[in-house]
Amino acid sequence: MPHIPIDLNKLDGPNHDQIVELLTKALETVGFFQVVNHGVPTQLLERVKEKAHQFFNQPLEKKSIYLHEVNKNPFAKYESSYAPEEEEVMEWGDHLDLFYKTDDEAHKYWSEECKEVTLEYMKGSTKMARRIFEVLIKKLGVTVVDNEAIDAYIASKMVVAMNFFPKCPNPELTLGVGRHSDVGTLTVLLQDEVGGYI
Repeated sequence: MPHIPIDLNKLDGPNHDQIVELLTKALETVGFFQVVNHGVPTQLLERVKEKAHQFFNQPLEKKSIYLHEVNKNPFAKYESSYAPEEEEVMEWGDHLDLFYKTDDEAHKYWSEECKEVTLEYMKGSTKMARRIFEVLIKKLGVTVVDNEAIDAYIASKMVVAMNFFPKCPNPELTLGVGRHSDVGTLTVLLQDEVGGYI
């Protein structure tokens, strides 16, 4: 299947059915798709990437306050996989997971460097994800009688996972991240210009 970015701006317009078919075909065949005109401002996307880099470029002692072995903070978890003695194949990267329940908890527990922009991004991308979710539910033939139930389901599963893969001096000995499947119903991926391999 050729890669065709899916224009979410065309949902609910004259090309609605064609866009829904593109979404479902992509999910049935490859499991992912790229969207454009999704309603999340480009400037916000760039600020999220900039703030993530700010967090990861800090000295280790500043980041390590979020290490889950050190801090029992249930809403922010930092991990570094620079621990070759613990891994069969060395993964080379840092990871920050920010778990969302309420704005108050995010403001209290998330990293100072990126919490404001991450909250803004999460809310914008959640609106987009909700719209995709609605379309897919309808395509499955499910009648939604309680929109609040959908909102509650989405809100109960929100995690922003930031991953940083710095340049490795011996890339032939490492992976950025091994094969995996994301948990949850829908992953919204914001990728920087570095890219990766499948």
